[in-house]
Amino acid sequence: MLPISHQQLSRTGRLVTLACLAISLASTSVFASPRIASLDWTLAETLIALEAPPVALAQVTDYTSWVGENVPTEVTDIGLRSQPNMELLAELAPEAIVLTPMFANLVPKLQAIAPVVTYEFYRPDKPLWPQLESMTRRLGEQSGQREQAEALIRNSEADIEALKGRLNASQQPLLVVQFMDARHVRIFGNGSLYDAVMQRLGLTNAWPEKPNAWGFNLVGIEQLAKFHDARLVIVEPRPAGVEEELERSGLWHQLGSVQRGDTLILPPVWSFGGLPSARRFAHVLVDAMTATTETAHDDA
Repeated sequence: MLPISHQQLSRTGRLVTLACLAISLASTSVFASPRIASLDWTLAETLIALEAPPVALAQVTDYTSWVGENVPTEVTDIGLRSQPNMELLAELAPEAIVLTPMFANLVPKLQAIAPVVTYEFYRPDKPLWPQLESMTRRLGEQSGQREQAEALIRNSEADIEALKGRLNASQQPLLVVQFMDARHVRIFGNGSLYDAVMQRLGLTNAWPEKPNAWGFNLVGIEQLAKFHDARLVIVEPRPAGVEEELERSGLWHQLGSVQRGDTLILPPVWSFGGLPSARRFAHVLVDAMTATTETAHDDA
């Protein structure tokens, strides 16, 4: 065995020192995403898509039911969005808390735990899609995931454009609704996430009325009868018992889409979501539309 020179020992020592330094830096918060807590589901789903999930999220079970996606197991449920568990939140020691103006009344209490960052989107005076892109970039900046934010924006556009190619050039106008009870629905118009996606898919939204700031109107199901030629799209979840009541409803069975049997039932997609929900809605809608088209061709 040849003896090791002093120069070799020195070089080896430097390499070991550099390796130890790299391991030490990697194990600290230098390269880790900031610890962010979220009261808002749209911000949370975007953080999850950016591979920077929040350390805390309000109403995790309801998030799963309405957004249609699970959250990472390491995310802690901090209770109601309107009344989060402040003690638990303080124990989690977030570096920042993100929310929307809807929860502005909680800011004074939350600021005692961590800096609060407010994100405002779904502004009716501006097109929705650029707002969602701007929100995504801001979250990418805050979470240290700038590249992931740009990739999410880019991939969302490309994904929806590819899905558009699966649709026939001529499609019926759509009425997209969520049931509040057996007699009332939210119907989504201009300014809603669903409408923004349909525009990119080249689909026509049959609902002509001016919606509220969130892009929907609350109407009785009798209002749907005015749109006999439109195809009805129902987004889950539906309240318990609604399906059974509709089966007994003469009014429901008079709707054109119900009579034709072309109503579409979609799994949950967060109607006030960001780009992750937009992509999910595009996928489930196009999948449902093409599946029924293929079935009709097979029956013929």
